[in-house]
Amino acid sequence: MSGGHDVTDQHHDPQRDPERAEPGDEERDPVASTLGESLAKAARNSGMGQLVDGETPTGTALLSALGGVRGLLETILPGLVFLILFTFTQNVPLSIVVSVAVAVVFTVVRIVGKTPVTQALAGLIGVGLSAIFALITGRGEDNFILGIWLNAAYAAALLASILVRWPLIGLAAGYLMGDGLAWRSVKSKFRVMQALTFLWFLLFAARLLVQVPLYLAHTDAATSALALTKLLMGVPLYAPLLLITWFVVKGQFPQAAAKKPQGNSAG
Repeated sequence: MSGGHDVTDQHHDPQRDPERAEPGDEERDPVASTLGESLAKAARNSGMGQLVDGETPTGTALLSALGGVRGLLETILPGLVFLILFTFTQNVPLSIVVSVAVAVVFTVVRIVGKTPVTQALAGLIGVGLSAIFALITGRGEDNFILGIWLNAAYAAALLASILVRWPLIGLAAGYLMGDGLAWRSVKSKFRVMQALTFLWFLLFAARLLVQVPLYLAHTDAATSALALTKLLMGVPLYAPLLLITWFVVKGQFPQAAAKKPQGNSAG
C-alpha cells in the first residue's frame, strides 16, 4: 500500500475519515458554514454564551441560558394563566385574553425599562398568533396548534440533518467552540454530534407524541391536559438536555474551549 504523501497525511489522526469534511471545508461548504455560524450566533445571543464560555456550569450561567428569571416567567406565566382559567371556567375568550395580557405586560415592562425585548416580543407574537387562531375557531385547543407545528418543524429539521449527515447540534457546537467544521473529519466527534442531535429530536418528537392526541381529542379536559403537558414538557425537559449538551460539547472540544478568547458577550 504505497502512496507517498497521502498515507502520511491521513495517519496523523487514526480516527480521521477521508470521506468527511476536512478542517478547511468551510470554503467548500459555504451553506453549512453559514448555517453553522447562524446557529452559533443565535445560541450565543439567547444567553447560552455564558454557559458555553464558563469552565463549570454554574446555576447563574444555566439560568442565563434559559433567559434569566424574567425570561422564565415570560415563558411560563402566559401558559400557566391559561391553564388555571380554562380549567376552572372553560371560557376560551377569557382564558386567552388574560394570557395574552400577561405577555403584553412583560413586553411593556421591558420596553419601559429599556431592557432587551427580543425574547418577550417573540413570546408575545407567538401567544398573539395562537390566541387569534383560537378566538377565530372558538376552540381552546387551537391555542396550542402553533406550538405543535413548531415542534414538528424542529423535529423534522433535526431528523433531516441527521439523515444527511450534517447534524445541526454539531454545526452549532463547532462554531460556538471555534472549531468550525473540523469536527466532521473525526469519526468519534461526528458520531457524538449525531447522537446529541438525535436527543434533541427526541425532545420535540416526545412533545408531539403526547400533545397531538390531546389536541385531536377536542374536549375541555384534553385541552387542560394539553396546557399542562406543554408546561411540563417545556423548561423541565429543555434545561436538563441543555446541561447534558454542555457537558458533552465541552468534552468533545477541550482544545477549542481552552483557546476561546475571554470576555465574549452573551446577548
